[in-house]
Amino acid sequence: MPGLVLDVCVVHRLRPDPGAVGVTAIDKQPVTGPVKAGPYGLYADVQADRKHHGGLDKAVYAYAAEDAEYWSGELSRPTPPGWFGENLRVSGLDVSGARIGDRWRIGERLVVEVTGPRIPCQTFARWVGGADERGWVKRFLQAGRPGAYLRVVDAGPVAAGDAIDLIARVDGAPTVAEALVPG
Repeated sequence: MPGLVLDVCVVHRLRPDPGAVGVTAIDKQPVTGPVKAGPYGLYADVQADRKHHGGLDKAVYAYAAEDAEYWSGELSRPTPPGWFGENLRVSGLDVSGARIGDRWRIGERLVVEVTGPRIPCQTFARWVGGADERGWVKRFLQAGRPGAYLRVVDAGPVAAGDAIDLIARVDGAPTVAEALVPG
């Protein structure tokens, strides 16, 4: 059974952030209709800190609805689409169990390749709750639910409701979660 894109999210607005860059683009919100995905990500999306986010190997960030539901329970609050800074909220697909190098077809034309896990940073910790969620980075790492960064192999549109099919599996490669915490 294929996975499903529930939401496509792009930056809502840049927010002030006390980190080195001074702003963050973590505030992603769902959009309606198809969005073009190209080598550097989704049209109308942006990364404020391009040294650590974005680029060809981190063009799109996918997060599973099932993992978001887990965190809603752990944090006792909603984690709506885009809350993790993800571009794609998906369902029916074990994103953190995907293998590095796996390829997915999304919709009719978009092909992406799993490149690695999201490594949580202090900007993410501040976004989640700062002092109210002390130890967030460590907690997120230990949960083994990082979501996956994706490289765009074949550009194309993506929209809520698109099917996600595994079209190439890299047997023996580490999973996204294993790549996050080796050994």
